[in-house]
Amino acid sequence: MMSRLHLVCFFAAVFIIEGPAPLRAGDPPPAKPARSLIVHADDAGMSHSVNVATIEGLEHGVVTSASILVPCAWFPEFAEYARKHPERDYGVHLTLTCEWKNYRWGPAAPRDKVSSLLDRDGYLYRDNPPVVANAKLSEAETELRAQIDRAKAFGVRLSHLDTHMGTLLDRPDFLELYVNLGIAYHLPVMFTRQASLPAFQAKYPALRGHDRQLLDMLDTHHLPVLSSVVMLYNKGEHSVRAHNYFKAFEALQPGVNQLIVHCGIDNSELEAITDLAKLRDSDRRFVTDPETKAELARMGITLTTWNDFRQTAERK
Repeated sequence: MMSRLHLVCFFAAVFIIEGPAPLRAGDPPPAKPARSLIVHADDAGMSHSVNVATIEGLEHGVVTSASILVPCAWFPEFAEYARKHPERDYGVHLTLTCEWKNYRWGPAAPRDKVSSLLDRDGYLYRDNPPVVANAKLSEAETELRAQIDRAKAFGVRLSHLDTHMGTLLDRPDFLELYVNLGIAYHLPVMFTRQASLPAFQAKYPALRGHDRQLLDMLDTHHLPVLSSVVMLYNKGEHSVRAHNYFKAFEALQPGVNQLIVHCGIDNSELEAITDLAKLRDSDRRFVTDPETKAELARMGITLTTWNDFRQTAERK
């Protein structure tokens, strides 16, 4: 989802509450609150190596959902896979940025319709601040709708929307646009009830004074909201990163949570794009390791998808 370690990163909140009354002899053990997890692979369509690794995670690992960067050169390859496998779970990774040094992409909409979104070379900006400072809301909507419509035109059966690099969390009008796009297309958006927490709003100030309204809008339209979103986009030895993922699993909240991963293959293509090729390869190895699936089962965490999450919300 992003190329820089300090960018948008969500962490599962852990609350300490008063424990239940002690059990009396003969009492059955209390039922544990149900915990479900969407394992969400970001950046499908970014490159061939990312596509191959994401598909490996979907077919041979615990990845249950993938999010697609529509403006990227390798989008058609992943869209072809999605058409052939409509039973799987795909979202649009809505992007107003292109963060890499030498691998750049422009808009899905005609450039003359979205000029406020573009840098001097005609590409999307590399980072969130210039988007926040320069983007016209109407042009942002034009571009994001073009990305969704292009995915649909390529035959991708969509399950949700989410935000690349968290750009749509960085301006109040972007936030409202993000939610309204979900409502307009009747697609859930990646949003969490953590949005009302002071610590979360300290990281994303645009949420202040808007979180309750946005949550109410989603609830009113029966679009599901996650309990928490977790991403561990940090370098390190693979064994250490795996250990940290397992600790994050233990801390998951009751309800439906999402773990964001970035699958890749550490090869010359991905190394030419990013200095985080090894990290992305580590994520691929983690999600396809049988131990990961076994640990989730041991912890009583059920894997789920955005499609299932939406259907459950619609039945309520």
